[in-house]
Amino acid sequence: MLIPFSMKNCFQLLCNFKVPAAGFKNTVKSGLILQSISNDVYHNLAVEDWIHDHMNLEGKPVLFLWRNSPTVVIGRHQNPWQECNLNLMREEGVKLARRRSGGGTVYHDMGNINLTFFTTKKKYDRMENLKLVVRALKAVQPHLDVQATERFDLLLDGQFKISGTASKIGRNAAYHHCTLLCSTDGTFLSSLLKSPYQGIRSNATASTPAFVKNLMEKDPTLTCEVVINAVATEYAASHQINNHIHLINPTDETVFPGINSKARELQTWEWVYGKTPKFSVDTSFTVLHEQSHLEIKVFIDVKNGRIEVCNIEAPDHWLPLEICDQLNASLIGNKFCPIETTVLTSILHRTYPGDDELHSKWNILCEKIKGIM
Repeated sequence: MLIPFSMKNCFQLLCNFKVPAAGFKNTVKSGLILQSISNDVYHNLAVEDWIHDHMNLEGKPVLFLWRNSPTVVIGRHQNPWQECNLNLMREEGVKLARRRSGGGTVYHDMGNINLTFFTTKKKYDRMENLKLVVRALKAVQPHLDVQATERFDLLLDGQFKISGTASKIGRNAAYHHCTLLCSTDGTFLSSLLKSPYQGIRSNATASTPAFVKNLMEKDPTLTCEVVINAVATEYAASHQINNHIHLINPTDETVFPGINSKARELQTWEWVYGKTPKFSVDTSFTVLHEQSHLEIKVFIDVKNGRIEVCNIEAPDHWLPLEICDQLNASLIGNKFCPIETTVLTSILHRTYPGDDELHSKWNILCEKIKGIM
């Protein structure tokens, strides 16, 4: 059953804040099931941070259910240029988010359910959570072949991944979250999670490719709504709590003080891109010149999302060495992103006004460089 989360004292009961406990005082004894009314990834990730940082989970675990509009979510220690097609995401308006947990890259849309299991550090148990999800699915469809693996994934029919796992373990609290594919756009997922960028060298955590499948492809009755209710029912039974799903607004500062600042931080370039582990790009591309192809070599070191070393080499007869040197020097210290390169193009046009041939070559070069960002 879905009920609006308006009795805020129920939530305060589980928090460290020193406020009078009332509302559901007699019914909330050993846990809570929450569901976000927002489809914004940054606000939903902020809820995870807020619960982890502020709630007293001793004997009171929490299940948080949430779905997002189209978003690619990378792990805490991942490189987005390695993991996804950023150019396609920009074209399609797909968001990019970096979560605070480790693990690999996943695609979220409204056909995917996210489940976050909050417990104390001592009670943290990913396999037990996954077994709970398996029981929930089999309660709806007893003949469904779903199994948890040693990698903490869920496989359908022994080969198709329907759920991936990640987690964060703090000093006292921990959470384990996983996806659950019900009716996700599989074609879009495959296109977005395929990096077109060449020559990247990095020690960042790499995702493990897998064949995926939606639950609704196996059984059309396994909609997101049906699965959410099934998981909530099984969770309530396992923890001996009421199976009410409490709807929450993750932007409500009266319930989650300070949560909007957490959401804003998760959207910043410094977090999404700047937290990428140091990497280098060593690649080349060709440009057409007088019916022949010329090779342009590019070597770039990127640290904290900004260009630390840049060496772009072009044939001197095509682009003067001093122009290449100026480009290299101009890029150092700038963000490794297409917008910065566009700004540099405008600067050169002002530096060398009226030189249309130089502008044309510079534009070609900058467009090629933007293609690797």
